[in-house]
Amino acid sequence: MSAEERCRTLGLTIPEPPPPVAAYVPGVRAGQLVFTSGQLPITGGEVVFRGRIGADLPPADGYEAARLCALNCLGVIRSVAGSLDLVEQVVQLTGYVRSAPGFEGQPGVVNGASELLLAVFGEAGRHARAALGVAELPLGAAVELTMVVRLRDEL
Repeated sequence: MSAEERCRTLGLTIPEPPPPVAAYVPGVRAGQLVFTSGQLPITGGEVVFRGRIGADLPPADGYEAARLCALNCLGVIRSVAGSLDLVEQVVQLTGYVRSAPGFEGQPGVVNGASELLLAVFGEAGRHARAALGVAELPLGAAVELTMVVRLRDEL
């Protein structure tokens, strides 16, 4: 089953890329690689999950925020590549979690994105990853993600 078919089967809606909030583009293709800019948990033009994980929001909300960020990354990749079916491998995922002091559950939060990528791409969704705790994120977002994927030459 293709990645686009898996998205439909899983009931996932891949959004159009949110407009940039500063001077950058949502994604760039360099050869067979696509690099996304940082994606926030935005839907309908609004940041859905705001605050610090471990204080304002529970880790379960962070997990959902990471899922939404991953969907936004996939929207960027689709807009750059033309189809998610061209993704040969998810190479790297970097997750930034706006964390309360003492919160050490960043890996579990970023699993929201990692598990989504495995569901959509299967083995090609396995990736290198960093899950970092940060003090602040743009627009008060709880999570921000960047992603790198490798594209195949053609379908």
